[in-house]
Amino acid sequence: MTITQLQYVLAVAEHKNFTLAAEKCFVTQPTLSMQIQKIEEELNILIFDRSKKPIQLTDIGQKIVNQAKNIVNEADRIKDIVEQQKGFIGGEFRLGIIPTIMPTLLPMFLNNFIKKYPKVKLLIEELNTEEIILKLKNGHLDAAIAATPLEDEKIKEIVLYFEPFVAYIPESHSSFQKEEIEVADLNLNEILLLQDGHCFRDGILNLCKTVSEADQNNFQIESGSFETLIKLADEGLGTTLLPYLHTLDLKESDKLKLRNFKEPKPAREVSLIYPKSELKMQIIDALRSTIAGVIKGAIVFQNVQIISPLQKKA
Repeated sequence: MTITQLQYVLAVAEHKNFTLAAEKCFVTQPTLSMQIQKIEEELNILIFDRSKKPIQLTDIGQKIVNQAKNIVNEADRIKDIVEQQKGFIGGEFRLGIIPTIMPTLLPMFLNNFIKKYPKVKLLIEELNTEEIILKLKNGHLDAAIAATPLEDEKIKEIVLYFEPFVAYIPESHSSFQKEEIEVADLNLNEILLLQDGHCFRDGILNLCKTVSEADQNNFQIESGSFETLIKLADEGLGTTLLPYLHTLDLKESDKLKLRNFKEPKPAREVSLIYPKSELKMQIIDALRSTIAGVIKGAIVFQNVQIISPLQKKA
């Protein structure tokens, strides 16, 4: 069997469809099917149950796929070792970034990075945390920037910075007169939230888990945009919480409505995450050092309390 044949097996296992897998591997469907059949004949087993729709792995097929992932990763590591030995920092690098980090952090480091490492071709995707974890495990991302800790044994994390939560409180709200606020001042039913799927939303829910709930409002809204939440708060429909870096670009009139938390400030931990296979570490290290160089002037908070981005199970 060959590495290419194993890559075909992994593609079918992921997409559960021979035609789609062939498209992703840039070969014809008959070619892919023939190569997988050759492995099955060599091993005298069936990897896939073709009678089911979508195609399913057999029990032995699942074990083979698990081992194939290790083999393909180790084959990639050989190329990686050679590139590291040569000191080469280049090639294609697939990076995922969660939506609540992308608009503020990416403009801070991207220009510096591409100027310093012109041989790296960055392919950047905006993805939620669940999508990022899946793509990292399936080999479709080399690394990502997300809120941590994720408590996943297959993923490594390098902490980049701690970013405090900041409250946005309109003038009509009772807490507007306070210079600093506490978690106890929060009313979960007044907080305008990002829509489900955003880990920043889950962080807010975890932060407020000890706050007693009041009566429900006569409306409920969740948005994918901080800008929308700010405008709704200005209309007197509630308050919201923002990540610190997002507050730096607000209008001066809006900054007057920001309230910091008393120390230790609730904050999220932002990390560079990557698979335990540790491929392309020279590029990961280059990203880390570039981001560290630009972020140290913007984020200087030390006395913080890290709020988990993981959804709390009921």
